[in-house]
Amino acid sequence: MADEKSSSSSLEDDLATRFPTAYTILFGLIILVAALTWIIPAGQYERAMNEEVGREVAVPGTYETVDPNPQGFVDVMLAPTAGFYDPDSYVANAIDVALFVLFLGGFLGVMNATGAIDTGIRSAMHRLEGREIWMIPILMTLFAIGGTTYGMAEETLAFYAILIPVIISAGYDAVTGVAVILVGAGIGVLGSTINPFATVIASNAAEIPFTNGIVLRSVILVGGLVICAAYVMRYASRVKADPSRSVVARQWDAHRRLFLQGHDEIEDFTLTGTQKVALIIFALTFIVMIWGVSSQGWWMARMGALFLGSAIVIGVVARLGEKKLTGSFVDGARDLLGVALVVGLARGIVVIMEQGMIADTILHSAETTLGGLPELAFINVMFWIEVGMSFFVPSSSGLAVLSMPILAPLADFADVGRDLVVTAYQSANGLVNLINPTFAVVVGGLAIGRVSYDRWLAFIWPLLLILTIFISVVISIGVFL
Repeated sequence: MADEKSSSSSLEDDLATRFPTAYTILFGLIILVAALTWIIPAGQYERAMNEEVGREVAVPGTYETVDPNPQGFVDVMLAPTAGFYDPDSYVANAIDVALFVLFLGGFLGVMNATGAIDTGIRSAMHRLEGREIWMIPILMTLFAIGGTTYGMAEETLAFYAILIPVIISAGYDAVTGVAVILVGAGIGVLGSTINPFATVIASNAAEIPFTNGIVLRSVILVGGLVICAAYVMRYASRVKADPSRSVVARQWDAHRRLFLQGHDEIEDFTLTGTQKVALIIFALTFIVMIWGVSSQGWWMARMGALFLGSAIVIGVVARLGEKKLTGSFVDGARDLLGVALVVGLARGIVVIMEQGMIADTILHSAETTLGGLPELAFINVMFWIEVGMSFFVPSSSGLAVLSMPILAPLADFADVGRDLVVTAYQSANGLVNLINPTFAVVVGGLAIGRVSYDRWLAFIWPLLLILTIFISVVISIGVFL
């Protein structure tokens, strides 16, 4: 037992970095936003129900200043709790996402107890030997399809613990695994075509059909996917040839010990009949999840129930027994407890901003800035305004409901199509959410992949620059079409 604790402590030391943890970064952002509520004047637009959107939206021209509600020490201390649920009304915020993460961890813990994932990884790597690089564009395309069609985001948290060991087994690093999932789904959301949580809601709020502008958004989707896949493949190839070029080279050995633990003891690549059945149930679980989210209106509670039910079925099929089944489930949930806490902290930032009533003031400033600009300047300034707002409102649907009713009508005065405003909004939001520390999907994915935020920025900043130039060129051309 002492040796096991010593080994665990050594692994944590090897994984540690000098950069602050996600918890410290997020709590620091809560303090920063609280400080802004003392500086930025409080204000509000009137709200009216929009039947197309299904929510109340801001009414243009109704902004007025209101009595300030600066957030103090007590509000900051309550913010992490308020990130999960409103402590006064008990209305849920991110508690459903956090519970989903815990159920997901339990499901993966039970699956790992069968040994099927370990053996399956070894078998897959044996079959793909020499062709591993093609996993990257194939998987990124699949995630991008999920992003562009139904806004795949929180659902991707289920895939990190599964795919990162596969990527590392292929000779790449943990950052490559995170990038395949986060950038893959992210570029899909950035280039949303029929995504109901971004394109459809924003178009309805802008009072245009969501099909308007779909060609330009398809160009952004396909072009962006090619750029991202090529970037990740180039990085992965360099890392495989020389591990010292990895942005997480210092954690290289620790990541392999963490994610490939037990793999080296497996000499037989052959799956048993029970393991094959467990893998089939495993795959069907994700297929059912995607079907439920995309066509049945499922969200976190039903997805959590699905993973709980599948864990029980897998445990019974694998004959784990009651004690090993429950023990494996609890151990797996414990592994993702930190991710669940991060989700609440990230949401706490948004809660502070909403309670301080500064979101509408920021939006009103954007409205004033855009007035009277010529076409080309208008759409590019619009893009950068949405970039700035995305840091405070990472939710694609939340940003659409907040900004589109106010900013989209301004396009009429600049002689720019409202569909182009929608494209600028979703491109900006998708771009920022590749790095946004207030977005639970980013900090959650990095936490599962054990990649620090500074190392992620070191990897992705050149890609962000390329994508920014690409998007700016496309929407600028769109002005003249």
